[in-house]
Amino acid sequence: MSHDISRDFSRRLFLRGLGAGVAASAIAPSFFSTHAGTRKTDPIILGAGNHRYEWVRGWGKLPEGMQYGSTHGAVQVDSLNRIYVNTDTENAIIVFDQEGKFVKSFGKEWKADKEGNGTHGMQIRKEGRQEFIYLTNLFRHEFAKLTIDGEVVWVKGYPEKSGVYQSKDQFRPTGIAVAPNGDFYVTDGYGSNYIHRYDAKGEYVSSWGGKVSKENPKEDGKFNTPHAIIIDTRGKAPLVLATDRANHRLQWFSLEGKHVKTLDGTENDQLRLPATLHIRGTDLVIGDLGGRVTILDKDNKLVTHLGDQVDTKKRATNKLPRDQWLDGTFVSPHGICWDKQGNLYVEEWMAVGRIVKLKRLK
Repeated sequence: MSHDISRDFSRRLFLRGLGAGVAASAIAPSFFSTHAGTRKTDPIILGAGNHRYEWVRGWGKLPEGMQYGSTHGAVQVDSLNRIYVNTDTENAIIVFDQEGKFVKSFGKEWKADKEGNGTHGMQIRKEGRQEFIYLTNLFRHEFAKLTIDGEVVWVKGYPEKSGVYQSKDQFRPTGIAVAPNGDFYVTDGYGSNYIHRYDAKGEYVSSWGGKVSKENPKEDGKFNTPHAIIIDTRGKAPLVLATDRANHRLQWFSLEGKHVKTLDGTENDQLRLPATLHIRGTDLVIGDLGGRVTILDKDNKLVTHLGDQVDTKKRATNKLPRDQWLDGTFVSPHGICWDKQGNLYVEEWMAVGRIVKLKRLK
């Protein structure tokens, strides 16, 4: 039988006198996954309104003898609707088709070190008739542009001209995004907390941000882990959007680096540890390391939470054993992307690897 989690759980909340205004989609998945009457073959439906998804069990089968290893990177989708995910192994980039069939893997030179510092941020962008992969790598303290098959176009080291660094080891880039004009932006989320801007030719332009102070921990324009970055094209002019992860917020800037606005996610527990971003149409999806996926509308108002992890001890960890995973419930979303049909793909920060597909329901 089919189960619509949001509808079923909303009815239960209403009967308890909590009212119809409670956002059931945020807590229903964990409740339903442990429900005594649930069979492992029953569909698990998440979300609400125009954003309802079915959790696809067992998506992303690898060839015999091949293992994910740690998944601590990003997810991207190319023009052929093939899904690209990162791992810390010699298979730094693994490619699947929409059904989860393995296509290929590559990127041995972008694998992680023994501490798990590998390929971390990634964007696929079409330029003319070609598609390219932009990525960041923690172990190499570098970022690069590759062809869609992994051939290197260029590699760049730490932004020495910024005056922020004394050595390359201080540069630990976590995200990269390309603007419509070809300029691109790199976040040093695990290093200096700066955003660095380059022009379309790859020449350094400017930097902004830096670590917040103890005296003013929520100062606009500064960060406590600018983990992911994207170009927000939903408004009249494109803006640079970065997750300020440890500050539980999002920050928007002009393409030149002027602060425009901030969304404080601590209000109503809207954002916990925003780690990754993707935009489709007017909707923004946020992979929250704090154990759920969040979707906002064109006005950045909450639409729904998906797969909320209600057990606080099982959030933002990569060490949860596989036998404690629950279908329908996230642990530590770290990469996220929609495909052309609106299906969602989520890469979780997990030592043994976890990739989830959420099939969009109409």
